[in-house]
Amino acid sequence: MLQVLSSAWALLLGVGLLMVGNGLQGTLLGVRGNMEGFSTLEMSFVMSAYFVGFLGGSRMAPEMIRRVGHVRVFAALASFISSVMILYPLFAHPMAWVLGRVVIGFCFSGVYVTAESWLNNAADNKNRGKALSLYMIVQMVGIVSAQGLMLIGDPSGFDNFVIASVLISISFAPILLSVSPTPSFETTRPMSLKKLLHTSPLGCVGMFLLGSVFAAQFGMSAVYGAKAGLSVAQISIFIASIYIGAMLLQYPLGWLSDRMDRRQLIMAVAAAGGVGALIGFFLGGEFGILLAASFLIGGTTNPLYSLLIAHTNDYLDHGDMAAASGGLIFINGVGAIAGPLITGWLMNDHVFGPAGYFVLIAFLLFALGLYAAWRMTRRASIPVEYAGAVSPMSPVGTPMAAELAKDVVQEPPRHEPEIERNQET
Repeated sequence: MLQVLSSAWALLLGVGLLMVGNGLQGTLLGVRGNMEGFSTLEMSFVMSAYFVGFLGGSRMAPEMIRRVGHVRVFAALASFISSVMILYPLFAHPMAWVLGRVVIGFCFSGVYVTAESWLNNAADNKNRGKALSLYMIVQMVGIVSAQGLMLIGDPSGFDNFVIASVLISISFAPILLSVSPTPSFETTRPMSLKKLLHTSPLGCVGMFLLGSVFAAQFGMSAVYGAKAGLSVAQISIFIASIYIGAMLLQYPLGWLSDRMDRRQLIMAVAAAGGVGALIGFFLGGEFGILLAASFLIGGTTNPLYSLLIAHTNDYLDHGDMAAASGGLIFINGVGAIAGPLITGWLMNDHVFGPAGYFVLIAFLLFALGLYAAWRMTRRASIPVEYAGAVSPMSPVGTPMAAELAKDVVQEPPRHEPEIERNQET
């Protein structure tokens, strides 16, 4: 662990500051949009726009880095992010915020691709798993820390927007001033979606459903809190509890996954998350119960991301894992675009009101659990001793994180020829 910190501390510090800035702007926009009188539907378009930009950036950023290099991409995207942060309060109109969120999503995606490729270069085969774990922990800590910063300034003013902008600007200093050499940049060509669906139907369907769940968590949680009448402090604690649950339960569930049929665990974890969403829907008026529900939702949905990638990898050769993970991340991004839009419609007063936030999450998680149960009737399970290990993955990661994770997962022994990993049975 100390070796990882010594070689990648500047990168991890920069990523942490990035996540603080990104987490702050997501919560801040949800609260400020309510103050500006934006409708729930308008805010759903604003939040969905981030994932449109993010999806586009994850596809275009690798080519940008190849053409001009890591440092120029870092500097250019940083300036755009910082500028948009300042422009939000100056142009308080839904359409301006939609455009700003597209730009923000695109730039953050490019930043993550660059950071993850740098981290991959800084780690070696002996410590790559620890590096990936630290990277995920730093991301979660950054988002949680951002919620505390919401209490520093007045959301109706400029203070918090300036803080977010400054944090983004500062985040690049330790990276760009580091003496670490600029890494070479290579990516794996994505696996075709048809082949990926044939290899792991559960992985593809599950990632699409989870994309909408993650988008609702990341984009619409603050909107829900504002519409439900929570104070700024309560909204911050509510969102923080989601990511605290994700951080604390990721590793216990990963440990359990390596010791049982992953589909059974996916089914159980998805059902538990669905129950958490139902608790939020029916009993969310009590703040303590609301926090328990959000902790359970975050603690189940984020580990599901890693579990689905690990399940898919069980049916792949080691050399195909990164390509398949990149495809799953793309599918997850497509689902994320739809999540805020559907959530915004459900939160309208003529549908479910603010509690509609939990309706979509419950429906999608129960659907995932049922589909996992059905898949168990369609294909025999792989023996536990032949399954690969779970590598922690963050929902905000890019295909470069998949490149990093592929070397963490050890290729399982291939002594039983009846296990056809690449064939649907």
